[in-house]
Amino acid sequence: MPEDVLLGADLGTSGLKLLALDRAGRVVAEAERGYAVDRPGPDRAETDVATWRHALDEALAAVAPALAGARVTGLGISGQMHGTVVVDAAGRALRPAMLWADSRAAAELDLWRALPEGDRAALANPLVAGMTGPMLAWLARHEPRVLERAAAVLLPKDALRATLLNGPAVTDRSDASATLLWDVTTDDWSAPAVAAAGVDPALLPVVRPSDDVVGTAPLPVGEVPVVTGGADTPLALLAAGAPVAQLNLGTGAQLLRPGWVPRPVADPVVHGYADVSGGWYAMAALQNGGSAWDWVGDVLGMSVPDLFATAAATPAGAGGVAFRPFLTGERGGIARPSDRGGWSGLHPGTTRADLARAAVEGVVFAIAAALRLLEVPETDEPVVLTGGGGRPAVVRQLLADVLRRPVRHLPLRSASAIGAALLAGRGTGVHVVPAGAAGEVAEPRQDAALQQAADRWARF
Repeated sequence: MPEDVLLGADLGTSGLKLLALDRAGRVVAEAERGYAVDRPGPDRAETDVATWRHALDEALAAVAPALAGARVTGLGISGQMHGTVVVDAAGRALRPAMLWADSRAAAELDLWRALPEGDRAALANPLVAGMTGPMLAWLARHEPRVLERAAAVLLPKDALRATLLNGPAVTDRSDASATLLWDVTTDDWSAPAVAAAGVDPALLPVVRPSDDVVGTAPLPVGEVPVVTGGADTPLALLAAGAPVAQLNLGTGAQLLRPGWVPRPVADPVVHGYADVSGGWYAMAALQNGGSAWDWVGDVLGMSVPDLFATAAATPAGAGGVAFRPFLTGERGGIARPSDRGGWSGLHPGTTRADLARAAVEGVVFAIAAALRLLEVPETDEPVVLTGGGGRPAVVRQLLADVLRRPVRHLPLRSASAIGAALLAGRGTGVHVVPAGAAGEVAEPRQDAALQQAADRWARF
């Protein structure tokens, strides 16, 4: 049994992952608990904060026996980005959390479009309804009494941390910069954007370094120092080192290019966010990644493993069928919020296998379109792939073939949770390098049928 371990928790959209790293960077215990996203309307996506805390408690109870005798030196929390949690003075949520996939605030984006161009350009991010700023504007219009009772507005990982600690409302740069309330030129809250949201600036959390120890929590594994934490995508980037580009493929898909230089951009097609180390990264994001595959599996009556097995056994090009995965619309330059998904090119000979193959190819084609927006330098260095969506071999090979780049898969159950544990180490003076993160490399192959399918998809 290791003497010292670090805990990292990743608060995802559909589940929480918890793991423990020893000083050698090995995962010595892990647990996962799933939960459903509540959809009280077609444009709504919510989760009760108590659901997240229950998942964390169950995961902690699951790993506690494996950590008997170990000293837990710190806990870091990674969280899904952009959500909105309104809490009272005791840190209790006043309503269910509003998530990144929620689109109810689409009309409120007009408030951001009406900003003077210089103020809007300083945000340097596409306007997305699921971000915290527009969500607050929606609350101000539709649920003003909630805001009247509010003491603070938190991001998801901060709301979960607040259930563990009694302390001030805090967040970090990586989450704050993804709210449409952050000025990338001053690296601080944007007064014009906050005014557009129509909320009291005093509701905004204090911004602390991601690795700051903000309190000590009584957990089943002992009294544990807790750091501020960070957003899931930059924490996955932290776990991966410093790749030329990284793809995190889960419910959605995020393509990351480190080393972005902040600058005003009035109508950007990619996002520019702070990382957890004092720098910045550019991101092209898709809302519809693994979630589209889950939907297709349900429609076709296939489990997700069966979907990928069928796709792997079906010839490239899917018999001329193309699939658009944009079931909930999109963000940035890939598709519009009003776009939707569907199959095209159906004919009497189309089979369920063709539909499955087209679905897997369609998400990969969308990822390739997103990577082009980032203008990643041409190099032989592999794109690093993290997230559960990268586990099937057919996905890894398709990505290499379509991106025309090597793809190195990091077989980490949760890169974001590992990044969160590394943050906890930074904050408590324990330097750890993740072990076993080399990963297999899929080399690109020439496939004329796949290229023709990509061309059809682009026209569709």
